[in-house]
Amino acid sequence: MDAYNKRRKQMAESLNKQGLAMAMFEDTEGRRDPSIRYFSGQPGDALLFISASGRSLLVPWDVNMAQAMAKVEEMLPYGDFGRNPVMACAGALERFGLKSGLVDLPSITPYPMYIDYVEACPDHDFRCTTDGSSKTAETMRAVKDAEELAIYGKLSSITDDAMDAIESGIREGKFKTETDVALFIERYLREKGCESSGFDTIAAGPSRSFGIHAFPSYTAAHFATEGMSILDFGLVYKGYTSDVTMSFIKGRLSQKQQEMVELVRKAHNLAIKAIAPGVKSRDIALLVDNIFAEKGYVMPHGLGHGIGLEAHEAPAVRSREDNDWVLAPGHIITIEPGLYDPKEGGVRLEDDILVTENGYELLTHSRIVEF
Repeated sequence: MDAYNKRRKQMAESLNKQGLAMAMFEDTEGRRDPSIRYFSGQPGDALLFISASGRSLLVPWDVNMAQAMAKVEEMLPYGDFGRNPVMACAGALERFGLKSGLVDLPSITPYPMYIDYVEACPDHDFRCTTDGSSKTAETMRAVKDAEELAIYGKLSSITDDAMDAIESGIREGKFKTETDVALFIERYLREKGCESSGFDTIAAGPSRSFGIHAFPSYTAAHFATEGMSILDFGLVYKGYTSDVTMSFIKGRLSQKQQEMVELVRKAHNLAIKAIAPGVKSRDIALLVDNIFAEKGYVMPHGLGHGIGLEAHEAPAVRSREDNDWVLAPGHIITIEPGLYDPKEGGVRLEDDILVTENGYELLTHSRIVEF
């Protein structure tokens, strides 16, 4: 049984426990959900229906691409249903032989469309909640299986090599601007067999590193010159993204800048050492908050987040009171402490870490580079 079939079977078991006849997943313009790739291998622009009996139907926009990439039991072109998700849902119910029952719609379904489903399938009941199948898929995706861990082994190696190449290029004077670094990453990842960047590369030189996420994400401004520069990027390999941040420090720093650098290094190190199964991710975030607070600093963002088919997914790694995630083997999270000052600039250090049975495994090896 391949990985996709195993995941669909697990979802079907969840549907049975909840008394659901079928779940629908949608990855279309305006309503994106990479769970379809998780369950089928289809990279996007499709509908996926999974029944409680374990049957599945993929309805792709590009059937040629789906035939080349997806692994599903049954596939029908979107055009067969007038390119209409409501008609496709009705068609899936008919193909599965479901004459009645409760159907779980994607949690992001607009209310007017919900009404369309109800009217088109009067013999069925429909549910659209934040804790439905979409939430089940999110929880499943948070714990990486053997196939996903193998992907991350390769992806992390490529990401580490990219960081080495970037540091060398900067030291050798090959990369002088934010654009030089960002465009190198775009070419490098494709040469290494990656699909894309995980998000817009953030290359912020000393004049712009004061922002958490500089806007624009990169410009023609100087990079890694006097002061503090931040480089935040991710590479996508077989659908999965890495997410790392390097900082580049050059020249004589002010006392405050030096303190910021030392505190970020300390927070990064201690937070990673605190990772273990059974640990509340909020407690790790609070640990870092306290390290900064002791010196009068406040980090204006969460400590980290899960990564996978999305750059930001479960589990959360933040100190907000609503964070109740407990780390478990298979979780891959980022740890990214950072401090920012409108005058002094910013510094951030981010790595990807796998939670293991006995603790953690550092997947990437980011750094604060000092010249």
